[in-house]
Amino acid sequence: MARIYADEQYPLPVVEFIRPLGHDVLTVQEAGNAGLGIPDEDVLAFAVSNERAVLTLNRGDFIRLHRSQLNQISQGF
Repeated sequence: MARIYADEQYPLPVVEFIRPLGHDVLTVQEAGNAGLGIPDEDVLAFAVSNERAVLTLNRGDFIRLHRSQLNQISQGF
């Protein structure tokens, strides 16, 4: 199943619901990153470095982040 990194604001009841379905969910709190004001870029970098998808309520922010990273890659950065 999926390896997931749940963002700080993501509801814990949802995390607890999907774990028994076989998903490997690590929360920001469990990773020791809660309450630190970590930027979305760093949340995404942590997830990628741990081979996890980000589960978030901030969909728009992560879509913009993804697009900006694609633009940087296409420009050779």
